[in-house]
Amino acid sequence: MTTPFTIRSLQAFAYRYPLTTPVVTSFGRMTSRPAVFVRVEDHDGTVGWGEAWCNFPSPGAEHRARLINETLAPLVVGQRMSAPAELFEQLTNATAVLALQSGEAGPFAQAIAGIDLAVWDLFARRRNTPLWRLLGGASPRIQVYASGINPTGTAAMAEAALQRGYRALKLKVGFGADVDSANLAALRGLIGDGSLAADANQAWSVDQALAMTPRLAAFDLAWLEEPIRADRPLADWQRLRDGIAVPLAAGENITSRDGFDAAIGGDVLRLIQPDIAKWGGLSLCAGIARAIRGAGKRFCPHYLGGGIGLLASAHLLAGIGGNGLLEVDCNDNPLRDQFCGPVAAVRDGWIELGEAPGLGFEPDVAAIAQWRTA
Repeated sequence: MTTPFTIRSLQAFAYRYPLTTPVVTSFGRMTSRPAVFVRVEDHDGTVGWGEAWCNFPSPGAEHRARLINETLAPLVVGQRMSAPAELFEQLTNATAVLALQSGEAGPFAQAIAGIDLAVWDLFARRRNTPLWRLLGGASPRIQVYASGINPTGTAAMAEAALQRGYRALKLKVGFGADVDSANLAALRGLIGDGSLAADANQAWSVDQALAMTPRLAAFDLAWLEEPIRADRPLADWQRLRDGIAVPLAAGENITSRDGFDAAIGGDVLRLIQPDIAKWGGLSLCAGIARAIRGAGKRFCPHYLGGGIGLLASAHLLAGIGGNGLLEVDCNDNPLRDQFCGPVAAVRDGWIELGEAPGLGFEPDVAAIAQWRTA
């Protein structure tokens, strides 16, 4: 029997770490690394932490933080609940018209997801249980892979990741067939027969993706992620599936139960990658992850942000189990490295979460005060 608890305070903090080397994708560049960390405290003084997705547009972090502090916090403080999912549904329903009126369904979903992650951390701490175990996990050990490998300086980034203990890599592609092929060849040479994936970030049309098929075949890719726009008709995705042997992956831009139901029940995607800080939090994505595994597909959580959301994603993967890998961006980012706890300690391609309650990590926001923007 869970003892009900009341939320006493909720606050979001925005940070922005300036980059010397931008993070490059096929659709744009990130010249700074943002993060929105969410702190929630209950009437007993128990504290939980979460994170809201805020990578784009450029002022996204400050916008999400204000959205949480000025619009959502008044709806949360004083709420009494027995489980995190209760608050998730309340917030989603209470802001549905406002999200529609403002045309900002995405920012509202991201802000609510960040609050949800914080409440789950708090909930697990109240139960004196590590979050991965509360979610049903049998083992705290999970496999990881290094992502965010840019089209320039590719080999050096990959070598550094391998030296830090990674044994699986994912390259950003979509920068021209010759550049992509050369970079994939370099990584395959470095990693040997290890796991190598590619992420096009929605760069190609179906015809362009199919034209890359002969080149991709040479690299024995574990998966090809978002080769075309996530919102293309199912017929386009089916045509691509029929014409390419590489397993297809997507999910970070699926933002509805119906969308995930279609992906899980369909035969196009073999890997599905929900992002818990972008949509759904743990309240929805834990069930979705179980359904992914139940359908015989591979659950690999997507993540590209700060350390708290990354750590929560690790707990979800450990809680669900299976043969999925956790995505860990390998670009410079102290907002990730100083706040992801045991995820920073990669050994031979694996990390191990602990037995401490909740996320098992106490963020020291004073250590990153110089980068706070809101």
